[in-house]
Amino acid sequence: MRLLIEAANCTIAVVDGVIAEPDGHFDQIIKVPDGELHPGLINAHDHLRLNHFGRLGNPHYANAYLWARDIQAREKETIRRGRTIPRRAALLHGAWKNLLAGVTHVMHHDFWEADFEREFPVQVLRMAFADSLGMTPDMAPPPGLPFTLHVAEGIDTAAAEEVRTLDARGLLTPDLIAVHLVGPDTDGIARIGNSGCGVTWCPSSNHFLFGRTTPAALLTAGGDVLLGTDSLLTGAGDLLDELRYARSLNILSDSRLLDAVGAVAARRFGLPPHSLAIGATANLVVFRKPILEAEARDVALVMSKGALRVLDPLLGPVPAHGRIISHKGSRRWIGETYYTGEIDRTDETGHTDAAGIRTYIG
Repeated sequence: MRLLIEAANCTIAVVDGVIAEPDGHFDQIIKVPDGELHPGLINAHDHLRLNHFGRLGNPHYANAYLWARDIQAREKETIRRGRTIPRRAALLHGAWKNLLAGVTHVMHHDFWEADFEREFPVQVLRMAFADSLGMTPDMAPPPGLPFTLHVAEGIDTAAAEEVRTLDARGLLTPDLIAVHLVGPDTDGIARIGNSGCGVTWCPSSNHFLFGRTTPAALLTAGGDVLLGTDSLLTGAGDLLDELRYARSLNILSDSRLLDAVGAVAARRFGLPPHSLAIGATANLVVFRKPILEAEARDVALVMSKGALRVLDPLLGPVPAHGRIISHKGSRRWIGETYYTGEIDRTDETGHTDAAGIRTYIG
């Protein structure tokens, strides 16, 4: 397949899934004169199988462990119904939440799924992880390899103390990508800054649960900051929603926000340099607005793993496989015949293991 994409800022060719020189004959030409081509975005934190539940809980909480216990009691029936959803359907719901917002790579903070190796549309990043010190107190991450962990997810003394516990165990290192870090105190902020660990910021999720987010003093200290949506159990929406929300807080510069979903995230996750270079696999998106102002309706085209995944049907003929769905008020073709834009809640044969949300809902 030879595809030519013409946007306002550049023209590229994609030949058999690889970016190539834009010359010769093409099977399809897609022109987006009001669009800009960019590398696909990287979502540094999600739980793909949990996005169909929607927000649960009655905030605000002192820490995430109290939230987890509360929803097990308060939302028991919602959780029971959510567990009946077929596993692949739930995972695809999370995948398309990301792809429809221009995300081509996502860090799934949970166990690896066989479905990720069976024609899964978004690229799922695989790395060592544990839930948190409270949920996995005996964790032993592989030495010398990157790993990710929820840390100080709360605003009480227990949350702040997790930073010192990690440090005492020799786990507060450059290998760590610490997620949330809402509750570190002044001592904890200094320890994190000196450690070289990465920080994954999920501001809308934090504000929902705790009424505040990662201290500005930590985010602006100069260390690596990545941006994640969290799942829709607590997060506000997709990665474009998260970028606009993060920008509204006036903590990080525009360039650091773009790096948080681009170059910095790629480096921390060991991905190739984030670019549209000749010879690279086509992981790209066309936006009709600047990235930090864009919404899902401004995403005209997405390619992930060299395949066309999302396309505005107004741009021309859509491929025969896939379907057109309505998403946030816009129509989009997606390269998937199973996912319809809504979870099919009639199938009661889904996966119902005993693990729970995050680790607390199976």
